[in-house]
Amino acid sequence: MKILLSIKPEYVENILNGSKKYEFRKRIASKHIDTIVIYSSSPKKKVVAEVKVMDTISMSPSALWEKTKKEAGISRTKFREYFRGCIMAHTYQLGEVKVYNEPKTLEDFNISHAPQSFVYLK
Repeated sequence: MKILLSIKPEYVENILNGSKKYEFRKRIASKHIDTIVIYSSSPKKKVVAEVKVMDTISMSPSALWEKTKKEAGISRTKFREYFRGCIMAHTYQLGEVKVYNEPKTLEDFNISHAPQSFVYLK
């Protein structure tokens, strides 16, 4: 199953250049996800790539940071800000990235607006 995620452009760049191997989330999909379609949020506002999901990991924020920090692609400060107050933290472990030759629009996926969290794709 595929999902489309809205990701800030700075983190999209880190995924594309290989320095970010984990996509952190407060909430993850209940269905098994094998591919994430990447929507680069404002100001780019384009669907730019897709990435294989190798694993999904859920644990306390501190334990998750220790496990992923070498390839997190974000600073510890940003990680802690994002998960402040959370008991559980989740991440998709990212694999092979396929960058689209031409960026796509949300409308190309029959989506009218960027999702707050994620949207399942058919």
